Amino acid sequence: MMMTTTTTARTTPTSSTTSSPIVYNSSRSSSNGTATTTSRVMLGRRGMMTTSDDFNSRRILFHNSNNNRSSSRNKRKSLTLRANAASASKGEVSLLDYGAGNVRSVRNAMQKLGYTVKDIKSPEDILAAKKLVFPGVGAYGSAMDILRERKLIEPLREYVLDGTKPFMGVCLGLQLLFDGSEESGGVEGLGLIPGTVTKFTGDDLIVPHIGWNVNEVKRESYLIDLQKDDPSSASVSERVYFVHSYRALPNENNKDWVLSTCDYGSEPFISAVQKGNVMATQFHPEKSGFTGLKIFDQFLSGGKSEMETSSALPSSASSDAVRKGLAKRVIACLDVRSNDAGDLVVTKGDSYDVREKSEGESGDVRNLGKPVELAKKYFDMGADEVSFLNITGYRDTPLKDAPMIDVLKLSSETVFVPLTVGGGIRDFTDSNGKHYSSLEVASAYFASGADKVSIGSDAVEVAEKFYANNEQGDGTSSIETISNRYGSQAVVISIDPRRKYETDPKNTKNKCIETKRKLGPNGEKYCWFQCTIKGGREGRDIGAYELAIAMEKLGAGEILLNCIDEDGQGNGFDHELVKMVADAVKIPVIASSGAGHPRHFSEVFGAVPACSAALAAGIFH
Repeated sequence: MMMTTTTTARTTPTSSTTSSPIVYNSSRSSSNGTATTTSRVMLGRRGMMTTSDDFNSRRILFHNSNNNRSSSRNKRKSLTLRANAASASKGEVSLLDYGAGNVRSVRNAMQKLGYTVKDIKSPEDILAAKKLVFPGVGAYGSAMDILRERKLIEPLREYVLDGTKPFMGVCLGLQLLFDGSEESGGVEGLGLIPGTVTKFTGDDLIVPHIGWNVNEVKRESYLIDLQKDDPSSASVSERVYFVHSYRALPNENNKDWVLSTCDYGSEPFISAVQKGNVMATQFHPEKSGFTGLKIFDQFLSGGKSEMETSSALPSSASSDAVRKGLAKRVIACLDVRSNDAGDLVVTKGDSYDVREKSEGESGDVRNLGKPVELAKKYFDMGADEVSFLNITGYRDTPLKDAPMIDVLKLSSETVFVPLTVGGGIRDFTDSNGKHYSSLEVASAYFASGADKVSIGSDAVEVAEKFYANNEQGDGTSSIETISNRYGSQAVVISIDPRRKYETDPKNTKNKCIETKRKLGPNGEKYCWFQCTIKGGREGRDIGAYELAIAMEKLGAGEILLNCIDEDGQGNGFDHELVKMVADAVKIPVIASSGAGHPRHFSEVFGAVPACSAALAAGIFH
C-alpha cells in the first residue's frame, strides 16, 4: 500500500506529491452522536486504504482497488496458491544460491507456486538444469568473486548462450549478464549483454532506488502483465518492487534484449530483458506481491500461468501522477519482544514503554498478537514492507537459536514483500563462548528471509568513532562490513532521538533548528535531536543530523527516523525532524513514530517531499 508520486528528486514541489495521489472523502455521522470519520487514501500496490475511525479503536482496513469483490479475488488467489503448493509438483527448477542475501524468498515463491526447487551445488549442476533461476543481492564485485571461486562463470555463460532452456536472473542476476559494472571499482561481468552497469545520476536524486515503480514494456511478452484499468496505460506494467543503486542503460547494442524500462533518475534504465528463453528482471518478483508471483509463474510455466492478478491501482486513479513514478511506501512495523511468560509477542510502546499501566504501576507487556500471524495479515492487507524490531536483548543466545531466525523463516513463506529485521545486529559472544561478528549475524538473518537489517545503538558508537577519526571509517564497523558484502540497500540505520532544547544554538556542537512545533519547558525556541542508545535509556552527545550524515558516508542505504517524544502519542510524525535529516542526506529516509491517523502519512509526504516512506506500528495493530 504505497502512496504514488512522480517525485524522484529531493527538490520537487510539495503540490506534485499530494494533489493527485491522495484523495479524502470525509463524512461525520453516527446514530449515537459520536463523530465518525471515513477517509479514502489513494494507494499504489493494492488500491484503497479505508479507515473507519471512532478515535478509540483506530481500526484500519485495506481494500483493493475497485470494491470488496476485488478483495475476494485476492483471497481466492491466495487459496489457489496454497492448494498448488500442497498438490503434486509442477516440475523441477534449479536455484543458484551463492550466498547473496535473501534467496530464501525466491525459493519460497517457487515452492508456493507448486514447483520443486533443486539447489545448484556444482558447475555440472548448472548445465544439467532444466530451468535455472539466478537471484542476486549485494555488491557486483563480491558476486563475481564468489562465482569465480566456485568455478561457475563458464557453466553460466554456456547455459545462457545455448538458449534452449529457460533462464531467469533477478536484480544482480540481471546486472551480472552485462559486460561489467563500475561498482566495486570496476568489475568485469559475464559479458552476455552489451553494456556497462553504472550508478544512478541526477541532481539531488535519492539513491538507492527503493520502492514500488512501474515498467514501460517495449514489446509483447508473456512475462510481465500490464495495467488493465486504463487504456492509456497500455504499455505500463503493474507496480513491482525495486531496490538498487546501479543500473544498465539501453543502447543500440543491447536493444534486442530490452523487454522493459523504468523511469528513475536522469534517463530510463533497463528493468527487464528477454531473448527467447533467457530473461531477467532488475526488480524483485519475489518481493512484488501477487504481481511478482505471477511473473515467476509465467516464467516457470512458459507463459501458461492461470493466476489472476487484479490491478494494483484504483480504477478511479487514471492520472499519470498516480500511474507512473516511484511510490511513497507505507511500512508496517512489529515491535517484538518476550513477555513475562517467555513468549514472543508483538507489543506497542508509549515513549518506548511497552508495559500496561494500572494505577501508576507497570503491568504485563502489552500483547497485540503473534509476529508471524500479524506479518501475514499486513501483507494480505496491502503493506508495502514489513519490519520486525526485536526489542528483547537475547544477548547470550547462540545465533542459531535466536528467536527472530524462526520468525523470519516462517514469515518469508507467506509474506512476499520486503522484510526488515532490527535489534541485535552487532558483534557478540554467546553463552558457550562463541564469538559472532555483526556480518555473521546479518548473514544469518538474510539466509532466514530478511531483505534488510536495521542497526540502532551500534550505529551511534560507530558514528562517534567516525567523527573522532577525522570523518573516516576503519572498514571494520557493522555498517561497512555488511554494506560491502551485501550492498548499501541491505543496511538500514534506526535512529532513536529525542528533543534537547537550547536557549542559544551555540550551546551545542550539534545542528539546531528553530522549532515551531513545540517550545521547550522554559520557552526555549531552539532544539537539536539527541541520539540515544539502549532503547532510549542513554543519551549521547551526537545529533540525528550528524549521525545520518556519518552513516551515509560509511555505506548505509536507508535511514529509519524514530522520535521518542512522539512514540505512541498519535499526534503525527515530527516534520521538523524528518525534514532536517531528509535534506541532509541523499539516501531514503523513513519517517517513524507518532502516526495516529491515515492523514498523518499524507501530511508528512506533503510537508517533506524528500521523505521516501513512513512507518507505523500501533495504528495497524
